[in-house]
Amino acid sequence: MMNQFPDEHWDIEITPKNSLFDLRLKDTWHYRDLLLLLVRRDFVSFYKQTILGPVWFFVQPIITVLIYTLVFNNLAKISTDHVPAPLFYLAGTILWNYFADCLTKTSTVFKDNAAMLGKVYFPRLIMPLSIVLSNLIRFGVQFLLFLVMMAIDHDKITPNAILFLFPLLILIIAALGLGLGMIISSVTTKYRDLAFVVTFGVPLLMYTTTVIFPLSTAIAKYPAYSWLIKFNPITAVIETLRYGFLGQGSFSWGLLGYSAGVTAVILLIGIIIFNKVERTFVDTV
Repeated sequence: MMNQFPDEHWDIEITPKNSLFDLRLKDTWHYRDLLLLLVRRDFVSFYKQTILGPVWFFVQPIITVLIYTLVFNNLAKISTDHVPAPLFYLAGTILWNYFADCLTKTSTVFKDNAAMLGKVYFPRLIMPLSIVLSNLIRFGVQFLLFLVMMAIDHDKITPNAILFLFPLLILIIAALGLGLGMIISSVTTKYRDLAFVVTFGVPLLMYTTTVIFPLSTAIAKYPAYSWLIKFNPITAVIETLRYGFLGQGSFSWGLLGYSAGVTAVILLIGIIIFNKVERTFVDTV
């Protein structure tokens, strides 16, 4: 609501956006209590009616790692760069799960919250941000599992100073999932078919990263397709995490810089499209 009475004080003034780059970050900060409430809602609602509850945080990656170890390491004999297979696969799995969850859940944010978004004012950017933050809790718990496994196999790994880039890696993964999710969410307000593409496409996209094999193996055995894996922005993040914490991987400042640059562009495009669509999405959802 615009303040048409200069002698009166309003706590919040709701004015139309004049630019696609007007992110209303100040408003988002003012609504931080709502952001935390939505994060809590996402966490509680997902596990409230489950038998194991938050234990699923551990069950999912453990089962995934066991299957990958059996199929890809024991049966297919795919190298893990002399790193214990469970550690190798867990490092890639927890990063990929975080990205995939941010992407898939953000991609339906308009559709899933249409009732609330159409009735109550608040900065719309809070909705995708709450998804990224709630998934970060899950990632944090799974990362603790990774650290425990590192402690068990500490004599087989050689961590190095690159592990201090860990916050940057999480920022890149979160921003990439957020940016792509906002782009897809904005497009699906008109084209619902894209939601089905995301559902089966995201798991397939994992095979264009180094979750189940090291980059060195991809380059050596699949030279015709290695460029697709190498220039996937998630690949450099996974390889950097493995190199820093496990001492093995294909770390490159150039590839990591490339990933950060691509992520920044995708996030910027996502914000622009999201800001444009949020003005009229109620008419199409």
